[in-house]
Amino acid sequence: MIRFRPQPGFTLLCVALFALLVGLGVWQLERLQWKLHLIAEIRRNMHAPMISLDQALTLGLDRAQYRRVDVRGAFDNSKETYLYATGPDGRPVYHVLTPLLRGNGAAVIVDRGYVPLPLRNPALRPGSEPAGVVNVVGILRTSDKPGFFTPPPNLPHRVWFVRDVAAIAKRDQLRLAAPVVLEAVATAGGSWPRGGQTRVNIPNDHLQYAMTWFLLALALVAVYIAWNRAQGRLSFFNTSHANHPRARLRAKPGPSTNRSGDPHP
Repeated sequence: MIRFRPQPGFTLLCVALFALLVGLGVWQLERLQWKLHLIAEIRRNMHAPMISLDQALTLGLDRAQYRRVDVRGAFDNSKETYLYATGPDGRPVYHVLTPLLRGNGAAVIVDRGYVPLPLRNPALRPGSEPAGVVNVVGILRTSDKPGFFTPPPNLPHRVWFVRDVAAIAKRDQLRLAAPVVLEAVATAGGSWPRGGQTRVNIPNDHLQYAMTWFLLALALVAVYIAWNRAQGRLSFFNTSHANHPRARLRAKPGPSTNRSGDPHP
């Protein structure tokens, strides 16, 4: 038998918190499914056949993300820009961003790869600036936006800290074919800059987050039960033991006696 007298205010508070914790857990499970779909789509796009830039733009930037794209044009090496980033070994490097001018004059920003910090000046890496019309194959990525803590660009040295394509194009008075970056694939040889730097490292911790919220909900239930028992508002009785004939016999009162020990009439 259970005897329960809930305290209204505390109960309403716990019910609201329980609903919130369970809701957060369900939300994380939904996020988990979204993240798994996103990772699968990225892998599928990276292994899909190469397409032209025009085909990618027809697909739409969201669907064309991480597709291998082929584009033809001429590099405007005079407007080479440098993105301060981290290299494969964890050391700071510059990624070389160069506008590729298509036949209609529209520009596509190409991330040609990275160079060590001392080689930012093109004069220190002879042969690193292609001349004439070239074909470039790269992984299509959308532009990045600066965050709250992103440093402002060092414009005299053409150094940026985020691939904000629109801002770079505005600075250099470029007409963009699309607000995208092509991350050049790796090429043979060890010349600078070194392409093939596309990294797909998307964290997926939503299952752990969901389990955390659900465990907190269970902990809240345990706290609620313990608090009500401590306050005497929740009691458990063994009715089968209380109804046993011997238990009733032990509980039956005997006749009362007076001071001399004789039973009252």
